[in-house]
Amino acid sequence: MSALVEGAAAPLVNASRFRAAHEAEWERLDQLIIRMEKRSVRALSEDDILALPLLYRSALSSLSVARETSLDRALVTYLEQLCTRAYFQLYGVPDTALRQLGRFLAVDWPLGVQALWRETLACLIFTIAGVTAGWWLVASDPSWYYSIIPDAMSGGRDPSASTEALRATIYGPQEGSGLATFAAYLFTHNSQVAIFAFALGFAFTVPTVLLLLYNGLTLGAMLCLFAQKGLGLNFLGWLTIHGSTEMFAIILAGAAGMKIGTAIAFPGREERVEAAVRAGRRAAIVMAGVVLMLLVAGMLEGIGRQTVQSDPMRYGIGLAMLAGWLAYYYLPRRREGRDALVA
Repeated sequence: MSALVEGAAAPLVNASRFRAAHEAEWERLDQLIIRMEKRSVRALSEDDILALPLLYRSALSSLSVARETSLDRALVTYLEQLCTRAYFQLYGVPDTALRQLGRFLAVDWPLGVQALWRETLACLIFTIAGVTAGWWLVASDPSWYYSIIPDAMSGGRDPSASTEALRATIYGPQEGSGLATFAAYLFTHNSQVAIFAFALGFAFTVPTVLLLLYNGLTLGAMLCLFAQKGLGLNFLGWLTIHGSTEMFAIILAGAAGMKIGTAIAFPGREERVEAAVRAGRRAAIVMAGVVLMLLVAGMLEGIGRQTVQSDPMRYGIGLAMLAGWLAYYYLPRRREGRDALVA
């Protein structure tokens, strides 16, 4: 009986026999990997593609046996290198940077936004609540305006300003430190709000919610001020040409931060760190897109809003941008891309 056991174990502990039994598979896998490294997977035939995962699993099995039975170190090292190269070819990202960017724009970014639809809806509600509160406070007592709007943002646009002075801030020559300075301040302010809404989300989303409420509060206060002078729709059109993109970006940044904060507060069955890391990966994809949205908003603000003087055109451009973003984010994508993101 002991002789039979020794005979069965011999092929596993004898390096020469073990190599002879599997070396052909290793060499074939090595040749396939070399062809993929030099060219691409397109260089393989259908039979090679079908055989590749089987050869890879066989090599992993051989590596496991080689480690457990303490075969010679050179063989173990060879198999480790072979399996590592095969892994990167099978599961790595061999595409070019241009293709990776195309996948990000076509699949990863919009699917990331879709995955945060609950948080996005919540952030939209908080923003609307802030706008409503800001409007109501200023409408009930104009002195609230000075408490809500910083001096750097108001720049003379306050309840004491005349209708003509306020009109001049949204129409007329685009020179000096008037409209251009105000526009630059608004863009910088909103960009900072977007960044902080994401970065502070880890604190159980509380700072994110407060930032969204405050941002809506300032918008509501300014809308009420211009509306009281009969310029509400004019001012809203002036903001819409870029604000539809910029406010959308802020809401998405808040949603990304809220995703991380809720994962930390309610990790479920996962560890808090693991839940935060998982949420952070998805949120980071969305935040990368938010940066691009802010760049688009900056171009719209620096070029379109400063040169377009017609209210219908301002509304048309702004609403067209909003419709474009909604279609880009929420139109259905390929199921395999969705499943990959969820995984």
